[in-house]
Amino acid sequence: MKHSAILKTAMAVTLLTAGACAADEPTADETTVYKVAVVKQLDHASLDEIAIAVTDEFDALAEENGITIEYTVYSGQNDQSVLQQIASQALADGVDAIIPIATLAAQTMTAAAADSGTPVIFAAVSDPASAELTDIPYVTGTSDALNTAQIMDMIFTADPGANTIGLLYSKSETNSLMPIEEAKTYLDGKGIDYVEVTGNTNDEIIQAASSLIAADVDAVFTPTDNVVMAAELAIAGMFAEAGIPHYAGADSFVRNGAFATCGVNYTELGKTTADIAFKAVSEGIDATGTAGSFEVMPGGIITVNTETADALGADPSVFASFGEVVEVVTSED
Repeated sequence: MKHSAILKTAMAVTLLTAGACAADEPTADETTVYKVAVVKQLDHASLDEIAIAVTDEFDALAEENGITIEYTVYSGQNDQSVLQQIASQALADGVDAIIPIATLAAQTMTAAAADSGTPVIFAAVSDPASAELTDIPYVTGTSDALNTAQIMDMIFTADPGANTIGLLYSKSETNSLMPIEEAKTYLDGKGIDYVEVTGNTNDEIIQAASSLIAADVDAVFTPTDNVVMAAELAIAGMFAEAGIPHYAGADSFVRNGAFATCGVNYTELGKTTADIAFKAVSEGIDATGTAGSFEVMPGGIITVNTETADALGADPSVFASFGEVVEVVTSED
């Protein structure tokens, strides 16, 4: 099978990549072809990492099983109308499955596939139950549910004297709401003050970050929030210059300049999602064992940005008791 590019332009949808799995020439036995739409809610490091892991795993599965898996990767630009257009296009193309990445994409694809029952295998939905993505027979996927209490513990391990914590998130992000409430409960229990700020665009997030700096908070917490993640490269330097560590819900934030996280490995999450999707298309969604439910990815990986740590005068080894500490530097990937 030749690796091929599938180029489509439909209804202002941003098509990022497309491919089919590899070998040199198809043989008589290589007649099985599966078509999959991979739909990112928007473009940023976390969702890009997941999409790449999904398609890499599809390539490996296709070669291993002597089949063809054609996949097209779309970006919904964080716009529900664009996501709806992508869903219509994918279903019209007769895809065998849709892999939406992040909550809004998952909700949109699930609604669109209701009539056809096309399998929807979501990735990186932090709270599938609250997003109403459970108990649907054609839907399953992977969750990056956050251990909020552990990140709070990290904040106070690094700075036992912290007395005001900033909470930065977007109210439009369903997956941010529960961990923010969990953070408030944790802080209330310790009698710690917090300053809560939100934004729904890059400019609003930058403005919100500025307000936290002006409030002289001791640290900032952000869950796995796609809107904040898209602005992380812009705000990370602001926080570091102000001497404020930014703790976030995924390692992609840290690779874009946030200080530290305890979260899931998004490459492993993407690989697992692709494995579930392959079983769904090749054996039926009931064969996944998670139809109507989902798989929660394990956390416990501590990721620290050493450049940010240096700017803050912080020692990454302070987090050694929480798990494996992975050190990274800032990149735009």
